[in-house]
Amino acid sequence: MIDRRLLQNFDTTLLLLALAIAALGILNLYSATYLGHRGGESNAYLKQLVWMGLAVIAFLAALIPDYRIFERAAYPIYWGTVALLGAVLLIGTIAKGSQRWLSVGPIMIQPSELVKIAVVLVLARYFHRNRVPGPYYLRDLFWPTVILAIPFLLVLKQPDLGTALMIAATGGTVLLMLPIRGRSLLAIVGVSVAGLVVAWTYFLHDYQRMRVKSFLNPEMDPLNSGYQAIQSKIAVGSGGLWGKGFLKGTQTQLDFLPEQQTDFIFSVLAEEWGFIGAGLMLALYMVLILYALNIARISKDAFGALVGAGVVGMLFWPMLVNIGMVIGFMPVVGVPLPLMSYGGSSLVVTFFGIGLLMNIRMRRFTF
Repeated sequence: MIDRRLLQNFDTTLLLLALAIAALGILNLYSATYLGHRGGESNAYLKQLVWMGLAVIAFLAALIPDYRIFERAAYPIYWGTVALLGAVLLIGTIAKGSQRWLSVGPIMIQPSELVKIAVVLVLARYFHRNRVPGPYYLRDLFWPTVILAIPFLLVLKQPDLGTALMIAATGGTVLLMLPIRGRSLLAIVGVSVAGLVVAWTYFLHDYQRMRVKSFLNPEMDPLNSGYQAIQSKIAVGSGGLWGKGFLKGTQTQLDFLPEQQTDFIFSVLAEEWGFIGAGLMLALYMVLILYALNIARISKDAFGALVGAGVVGMLFWPMLVNIGMVIGFMPVVGVPLPLMSYGGSSLVVTFFGIGLLMNIRMRRFTF
């Protein structure tokens, strides 16, 4: 039997916010992949609609059972996604120089997106079941660091620097909910900086280093590594206050903007709907994130609070990095915009996270 209190506390606001952003994203994707000037049209938005249906199923799968079930299943989910990452390196599909996808019949799955929610669940379980009486010392964070490092290194090997950094940032968001000793926090920052230096020296490919250098000076290589950033800023700036109108963005429709359906989807929005449209979309994102953060705050148990914080990290950091690189504030690292960029794995995982948030909020009244 279904507890009536669950239905009474079903959070339509959170769901409507997510659906509104996703719906606007599909409309924006239609424009980003419109081929009218070449006598046809892309079906990318139709594929995204199919993924949207799967995302709703994922949302319900996260919403219906008691969210504490996922605490018990955290380690199997984690090791399952790690196994998928290993499979990617062995038999994954290579596209544009990266090996990131697994082919399952006609479906392409990106396990590096799935591992984000797995990391959130397993870290939330670890800290919920391994509490310390006072602040956390560095030795208390050894195993959580190992848990985070395994998928980080596997994704970095693909190579996918952007997603690897998002996995680390999502895990770091869970840590922010914990009382960590000041010196331990400084040590973590120091190790992270040293890790970035090692990654820059030994792990990053030449094209990845060039992206960072082009971020500092895009004009140093305007036709190659700096091309995306320059064209994106042109598209955003040309939108003006009100934009050029739907299907009328010249940078978009004339294909000056690379990867406009994925990494640079926000550039399409800004060009066609201007500062007003981009500002309204940012407002929707911020309301969604603040709403999610409040759910983490009011959770009745530590596991729910930590999962909520992790889902907030899954939404906030990719949004910050994606929009930052679109307007030239951050280097181009290939991070999709949650709920808007073309990509089924990201959409499904994001709605699964939204379902967890609603689950946590509804069941706070049944404790």
